[in-house]
Amino acid sequence: MNVQGAIDIAAPPQKVWPFLVEPENILKWCITYQKFAYTGDKRQGPGTTFYLEEKADGPLMKLNFTVTEWEENAKFACKMTSGNFVKGYEQKMALEAIPSGSRFTFAEDIKLPFGVLGSVMGRLARSGSQAHLRVMLSKLKSLAEE
Repeated sequence: MNVQGAIDIAAPPQKVWPFLVEPENILKWCITYQKFAYTGDKRQGPGTTFYLEEKADGPLMKLNFTVTEWEENAKFACKMTSGNFVKGYEQKMALEAIPSGSRFTFAEDIKLPFGVLGSVMGRLARSGSQAHLRVMLSKLKSLAEE
């Protein structure tokens, strides 16, 4: 299940970036996240690990991730290393400086178990996930523009 969205924010990338990488700020705009915590000693850069609890329209997901890309004020990507209820989960976020501030782009790809049944479930859940993303993007915009 692929979900994507973008929004222009009237703030420079340096002001938006903390909302992508600081746990207390992430929880302010990621409405489906119940918990976000870095694990291990590393707190930035590729190889950083974190734990996430997410509750969207289904059961509470408890997931562990590794950061695969971290470019300060520009790019953040991560991949699930273990978890429940999903077979795979990847996220990519990008910030681009534009004349009015920043363009933030978000994409996630969630792989559900159960073969063909999982594919059908993913198609059904996609519209709900897109709706959640629209709310999240709006919330991020509002917070970063304060």
